[in-house]
Amino acid sequence: MSDRLFIFDTTLRDGEQVPGCQLNTVEKIQVARALEALGVDVIEAGFPVSSPGDFNSVIEISKAVTWPTICALTRAVEKDIDVAVEALKYAKRKRIHTGIGTSDSHIKYKFNSNREEIIERAVAAVKYARRFVDDVEFYAEDAGRTDNEYLAKVIEAVIKAGATVVNIPDTTGYCLPSEYGAKIKYLVDHVDGIDKAIISTHCHNDLGMATANTISGVINGARQVEVTINGIGERAGNTALEEITMILKSHHEINIDTNINTQKIYPTSRMVSSLMNMPVQPNKAIVGRNAFAHSSGIHQDGVLKNMQTYEIINPRDVGIDDNSIVLTARSGRAALKHRLSSLGVDLTQEKLDKVYEEFLKLADRKKDIHDDDILVLAGADRSVNHRIKLEYLQVTSGVGVRAVASVGLNIAGEKFEGAASGNGPVDAAIKALKKIIDRKMILKEFTIQAISKGSDDVGKVHMQVEYDGNVYYGFGANTDIVAASVEAYIDCINKFVTK
Repeated sequence: MSDRLFIFDTTLRDGEQVPGCQLNTVEKIQVARALEALGVDVIEAGFPVSSPGDFNSVIEISKAVTWPTICALTRAVEKDIDVAVEALKYAKRKRIHTGIGTSDSHIKYKFNSNREEIIERAVAAVKYARRFVDDVEFYAEDAGRTDNEYLAKVIEAVIKAGATVVNIPDTTGYCLPSEYGAKIKYLVDHVDGIDKAIISTHCHNDLGMATANTISGVINGARQVEVTINGIGERAGNTALEEITMILKSHHEINIDTNINTQKIYPTSRMVSSLMNMPVQPNKAIVGRNAFAHSSGIHQDGVLKNMQTYEIINPRDVGIDDNSIVLTARSGRAALKHRLSSLGVDLTQEKLDKVYEEFLKLADRKKDIHDDDILVLAGADRSVNHRIKLEYLQVTSGVGVRAVASVGLNIAGEKFEGAASGNGPVDAAIKALKKIIDRKMILKEFTIQAISKGSDDVGKVHMQVEYDGNVYYGFGANTDIVAASVEAYIDCINKFVTK
């Protein structure tokens, strides 16, 4: 009989900490419901004390899903735990995730403390949390760089205090797989009462070893993994849910099962990518555009003769239909709705009608419509309630001439116009925009990304604009990259003019 591995998804907490990827409560509920359908065991819904938005999101997610455990993060602070308890009041199954740093660098520089006091604070936090819930997870932050003997003392103490899950994070992504696996094995062999708690992994990808470390942890005794969709997360990201799931599905000799419905992996991946405006890199394992693509003639010949020559995973096992419907200007609403649904996006009839109108316009300009194109269209309704909207954009540019741009804006129903010249069409357009929005704004980052190949493709633009000491993130998508740039800048402005 196979062992059971619990999947703890932190897309909505650790994953959402990526700059520019913040979701509103409605979008978080959409992701949470997709995670429930995917089969995750635990959803870490947020860090309630950190903001009213996170607090409200934990409440609403608790109401929206049924069988997964809803987890709320806290520090080893009583107020944090009190707020988490309040946020979890509607959860059918609830967990408090509390903890403290245990490495010498955290103890000395972060807490200005000592090892004995850290153990006391850890035990006190677990005991306090157990007064409110039966399921308490303890995290030993920076366990990857914590001395194993001391880490074992901390883990033993918190299990005696009532921790039901003990999380061993490689917070900085520093460990080698052999080191991390040995750390988990050390705890299994040296912690009295370790059988009374589940050991959990939480690995970051700073050195590209998050998945390898997690699998090493599982092989050595961990039975919960903390993961995110597409491996998103702070800095270089977290362990990817889809990678762990498919490794275990492919390697039967490990003899460990999950509850994940693997055929929902791809649509969930695309939905998260779309909502967070965070493209999946083409060569990303399992869910990247090239994951099942073969360009080498030798590879193509082998795959045509037998798929298993170069594919260890059937694309259909992760929800990729290699016979998907091709969308063109002649496609109807039903085809569009079907394709969106397969990508994890379900729209009301009213929204579908609006997306279909924009789809037809795009299809007239493009030869091929790709999944990312329609995901961009499906997310376009997010700008409907913006106070500032782009009415028109006209740009003149060329070799040997200075670019000139005219911009028209609708600001709360009133029309405004501006014109400017610049060093290229994008510079001219943004200068014209800034003549209308006369505030001291600094463009901090400007990233252009084509969705796929071809001169007629939709381009995505991500921007960071600093205003009044704060940085705001904006996004735009258009077949005209200048228009996409202006839309991204306007998206940034809308975020601070409404504050």
